[in-house]
Amino acid sequence: MIRLISFEGGDGSGKTTQLQLLEKYLTSRGKLCLTTREPGGTALGEMIRQVLLEAGKVEISSPTELFLYLADRAQHVREVIRPALASGTPVLCDRFTDSTLAYQGYGRGVDLDMLRRLNRVASDGITPDLTFLLDCPVEVGLSRTRQRLQGSKPPGLLAGGPGSGQAGRLEGPDRFEREKSEFHQRVRMGFLELARAEPERILILDATCPVSEVHEKIRKIVDERLKDGQ
Repeated sequence: MIRLISFEGGDGSGKTTQLQLLEKYLTSRGKLCLTTREPGGTALGEMIRQVLLEAGKVEISSPTELFLYLADRAQHVREVIRPALASGTPVLCDRFTDSTLAYQGYGRGVDLDMLRRLNRVASDGITPDLTFLLDCPVEVGLSRTRQRLQGSKPPGLLAGGPGSGQAGRLEGPDRFEREKSEFHQRVRMGFLELARAEPERILILDATCPVSEVHEKIRKIVDERLKDGQ
């Protein structure tokens, strides 16, 4: 049974858009679900997100960054995700534990085994039943991000790294959008490695395809798994 679906991917991959489209589709079929994001899925998480993404010139060390994300997740799981699952409401989450492995592990070089242990603590043992990995070349994703920052989307839409979601933010690139291409390449390779290790859970989708085409693939996969009771 699908209870928790996460959407993952690098900057500009379009995962937030796909999450919203799936929410609309499920709602149209009479299937209520909860949509949320990391960081920022709670009031405390919103404050943590601002620190993580909008710290300006203040340098945040890798351990500090990691524990801020874990703190956000611990609060998010206990305040939002676990109560929803306990009530039988499916959850669609914009980023979850895989982002920690990809960004802090592959991107920053933090030990993966340690991250997995910390993830289990912060997530209270919850793992996604299904994960859609929206994958595209780094240069494509970063180009999309630059276009959004230049005003091709209405002000206030959030796009980018592990703070993705549709909420107000300060103008200009966030901390992750300012990272060099090499960092984003490592993150992408990390996501792909994670998908190869768990092919039944993490499904790779070509994010360079038209939005409608990607949505159609997601819709068919979810319909099939719901029908089979997976």
